[in-house]
Amino acid sequence: MDIKITPAKLKGKVNIPSSKSMTHRMLICAALSEGTSSITNITFSKDIYATIDALTALGAEITVDENTVTVKGISQKNHKADIDCCESGSTLRFIIPIACALGTDATYYGQGRLPERPITPYIRELGKKNIRFDYNNTMPFTTSGKLSSGKFELEGNISSQFITGLMFALPLLNGDSEIVMTSALESKPYADMTVKCLENFGIEISETENGYYIKGNQKYIPQNMAVEGDYSQAAFFYVANVLGSDLEICNLETDSYQGDKKIVEIIDNLCYNDRKSPEGFKVNAMDIPDLVPILAVLGTYCENSSVITGAQRLKIKESDRLLTTSEALNNLGGKVEVTGDGLCIHHAKLDGGIVDSCGDHRIAMSAAIAATICSSEVIIKNAESVEKSYPDFFKDYSNLGGITDVITLE
Repeated sequence: MDIKITPAKLKGKVNIPSSKSMTHRMLICAALSEGTSSITNITFSKDIYATIDALTALGAEITVDENTVTVKGISQKNHKADIDCCESGSTLRFIIPIACALGTDATYYGQGRLPERPITPYIRELGKKNIRFDYNNTMPFTTSGKLSSGKFELEGNISSQFITGLMFALPLLNGDSEIVMTSALESKPYADMTVKCLENFGIEISETENGYYIKGNQKYIPQNMAVEGDYSQAAFFYVANVLGSDLEICNLETDSYQGDKKIVEIIDNLCYNDRKSPEGFKVNAMDIPDLVPILAVLGTYCENSSVITGAQRLKIKESDRLLTTSEALNNLGGKVEVTGDGLCIHHAKLDGGIVDSCGDHRIAMSAAIAATICSSEVIIKNAESVEKSYPDFFKDYSNLGGITDVITLE
């Protein structure tokens, strides 16, 4: 699906969808609980359905009713499971150690770029703890065996999803375990979110000087909880406001553990010149990689150059996000350069043009926000990619005054 956007500012109240990151975590904790949990205020997307299907394959009983999911925890684990992670890296990396802790022999499937995304730390560390991988650098692949407790050593510059996956699984084991970080942990706010979610479901994780200590034989306690709003999705509308829109952004918690809440601080700290335009910014995106595409849009609007560093891991997301972000904005008349670990963004007046999302939801949504300051129409190719995280994005965009038309190919 391609969408044509006629430039217009946005105005009104927008209710931000629920946090995808926290929804994954709550659903998994509920599925591992001994009893029934109710998780409300869920915004469904392809990634969330992938996690629901994965948990069902492992033996959880899950019922969906509007924006509420009722989860009866896994009481009779399945000995074998086929797990389709679709394009969700979170689903894949969270579920692998859980299946291994349950002793479920699992086959994993995926789409898009997911088969290319590495699982090397699991192969190395779980392989030392009784797990066998039949893996040839793609999908499908299989795991078998029952995970044993102990020490798990992980590099800090890998995705925090590996740490989260182990945090879910290790409390289920008979013995105590330790996650040892061999270097500083990037994207630590995501690990903090996991610790907080686990705590809500009765699981104790102790942070140590160089990692985490996790007692074995713990039991997840079912809960009834609501999911908070998603700051990574709110970031698009925060930037839209800087670009001249007039939006009231709702459904967010000010005391959230989400790392992407950083968008509020970045915008609050912008310096403005006599023309009331922001002068530019420098941001290390090590802990906030999902904000990079929309921050690049903000940088294009700033009067002076802006610099984003610490974003090298974006090369293995749904697209090579450093490359696709720069190409998207440059196709609209921007001046964005890819550096060794990020982007250098120069001020430019955007003309309009054609952007290929490359199947990446954050590129599509960033292009739509950029369109609000373009001088002519913007066409976003493969705009359906927003279904991965924010299926109603273009509906909300239109309700706020955005002018959109679906292009039907003859």
